[in-house]
Amino acid sequence: MKHISILASGAGTNAENIIRYFSNEKKAKVTLVLSNKPQAKVLERAAALGVDSFFFDRTQFYETGEVLMMLRRRETDLVVLAGFLWLVPGQVIEAFRGRIINIHPALLPRFGGKGMYGCRVHRAVLDAGCSESGITIHLVNEHYDAGDILFQARCPVLPDDDVHSLAARVHELEYRHYPEAISRFIEGLK
Repeated sequence: MKHISILASGAGTNAENIIRYFSNEKKAKVTLVLSNKPQAKVLERAAALGVDSFFFDRTQFYETGEVLMMLRRRETDLVVLAGFLWLVPGQVIEAFRGRIINIHPALLPRFGGKGMYGCRVHRAVLDAGCSESGITIHLVNEHYDAGDILFQARCPVLPDDDVHSLAARVHELEYRHYPEAISRFIEGLK
């Protein structure tokens, strides 16, 4: 069985969806949730579902290597970012090269990069007058939103959309496709 560790910064709805999806799977299971925000709802969600969850700070992530050591101790096979906003440090990327995936709430390569998350992305899509948006599931490398694209799903941008209505449509795509894309990716891991 493969072990999935999730890094998240916020409410944790995608993390919860992933945990639930793999709760009855034989090929993989979420065994660890880590957050860089001590009050993040994701920590509560994970604990309520019986998954170990911990807070870490910037020093533990970027300087001491404690997060990397925890991922290794838990025999992590795949690191999944679910609303995680910090750039992953090189030591973690190197240790898990080709085994860290992220979801972005737009069709990359457009509307990605540092500072492009959540409502900022949806506002940029609307301001650009795009007729469609969607999600991108991609590998993580040393740059924000620049890793190889694994999967994209699209949805229309409607004439009367605002940031919230577009976000709701994009979230539906996330919930539907992210766990399935993770499952397909795991099938290819050795």
